[in-house]
Amino acid sequence: MSSNIEGKATGSISFGLHRFDVSLDLIIFMEDDTHIVYCPPLEVYGYGNNENEAQESFKIALAEFFKYSTNKSTLKLELKRLGWQLKKSKTKPMVPPPITELLSNNENLSRIYNNFDFRKTATLVSIPSVA
Repeated sequence: MSSNIEGKATGSISFGLHRFDVSLDLIIFMEDDTHIVYCPPLEVYGYGNNENEAQESFKIALAEFFKYSTNKSTLKLELKRLGWQLKKSKTKPMVPPPITELLSNNENLSRIYNNFDFRKTATLVSIPSVA
């Protein structure tokens, strides 16, 4: 079983006037012939018959996560629940939990890490602000 995950989780969410800029780690793996893109710091998944479909599915799921949580004014509450540190800093207001913390507290990530070949990557996604 090979895996490529090292260091701590990195990422930030910066609030601009009209968008969220999000750079987060993604775990890409296959389960039962389904390609899956998983973002542990947000517990958001995308699925598909191939990796491109899974990436597109992930983009939609991520946009819906931000749309729903901003419309319901629950984004900060949800991020806290997921282990994020929320700071008053304007340059780095939100920090995801380290990968070591996610591995010990997140059953989904531990299951993937222990049972599947995967690769870790990062992506930057800009989401329009709906708040």
